[in-house]
Amino acid sequence: MRWTRGIVIRSVLCLVVMGCGATAWAQAGPDPAAPAPGTNNLPSMGDLVKVVDQATAGDEQTREWSTPVKLVIIFTGLAILPSLLMMMTSFTRIVIVLSFVRRALGTQSIPPTVAILGLAMFLTLYTMTPTFTQVNETSIRPYLAGEMDLGAAGVQAGECLKGFMLRQCRQADLALFMQMAKVQASGPSDLGLNIVVPAFIISEFRTGFEIGCLLFIPFLVVDLVISSVLLSAGMMMLPPVMISLPFKLIVFILVDGWGLLAKSLTLGFN
Repeated sequence: MRWTRGIVIRSVLCLVVMGCGATAWAQAGPDPAAPAPGTNNLPSMGDLVKVVDQATAGDEQTREWSTPVKLVIIFTGLAILPSLLMMMTSFTRIVIVLSFVRRALGTQSIPPTVAILGLAMFLTLYTMTPTFTQVNETSIRPYLAGEMDLGAAGVQAGECLKGFMLRQCRQADLALFMQMAKVQASGPSDLGLNIVVPAFIISEFRTGFEIGCLLFIPFLVVDLVISSVLLSAGMMMLPPVMISLPFKLIVFILVDGWGLLAKSLTLGFN
């Protein structure tokens, strides 16, 4: 990009110099002391290019991305921020487990989806606080202080998130995507985000489904017991879910289910 901008600047300056020289020559008229028409006393294009190179060489070395480019990058990042929040943090595992719990309770839309997403988001912020603090210290603050450009800040933030994802990712998933991409690396830290991110996502899917299935089993046992009691009593027309729902809610509240669930999910990322 800097090389392209340098080409454009050189071309514009050359045209300006040539235009100014032609205008001045036309206004001054022919010089009596000038050489004959057959001789060429004008500066060559090579001389103009050398002058422009000397004028723009130092500027290209210190030039950073322009403000419109920065705005495009920032707004693009804000547009894909929900996807980054869901796929590169602990949000995926937490929301899967909470959805399993609501399904196991049989309360249909209670808690509502908005409440489930809100709890998952705040638990995500809680579990991601060390990583976000590291991003702030190593990327955001140096960039705002002018010690780092936008590109280097983005790379450093990506490294912090990659470190978190590698700690939660299974080796088998990393090996799978390395095999598909035909990439050889001396260690997980040498892998790019194009391999780490999908491996982390499927690892979180697997872990979330494992936790959800384990939480589903106790509620399923309650449903089976209630169904057997109703069947033995001859109440086949009475839906078992209607009777088992209060028992499941009572048991879940008595054992402080939401507190235990939040504690287990947050400790799982330490």
